[in-house]
Amino acid sequence: MNLHKDKQFAQKHGPDAKPDILIKNEIINRAKENKIPCAVAFEIAKELQVSEDAVGMTVDLINYRLVKCQLGLFGYQPKKKIVKPQNKVSEDLKDAISDALVQGRLSCKSALDIASRFKVHKMKVSGACETMGVKIKHCQLGAF
Repeated sequence: MNLHKDKQFAQKHGPDAKPDILIKNEIINRAKENKIPCAVAFEIAKELQVSEDAVGMTVDLINYRLVKCQLGLFGYQPKKKIVKPQNKVSEDLKDAISDALVQGRLSCKSALDIASRFKVHKMKVSGACETMGVKIKHCQLGAF
């Protein structure tokens, strides 16, 4: 189960942290090659009625890897990040992003909420952030 010997994701949670058995089993059942996509981690949280960060922590504790961030920020090969700046960002989208900033940054949750509200692809919001020079922080799964 310890696929990434060079990266010990569990260390960031301290020595007393233990994986939730139900979450762990669901991750193991859905993972491929010890990797679990962001969207699947969110599905697990919803289905088990647990927080996204509980799923993310369990992924870390079993030393699996989160991949394919829904915002395109991590977990893609070969470059890791696939989000690209948008050529044009509507004023409405710019305003929504600007209004949601906390200390000049947009949270992952706010980015996903904006995408849902505007009925646009999640990477359109992260691409708008790239264009605007806005960093997305505080991944709901704890990846960044």
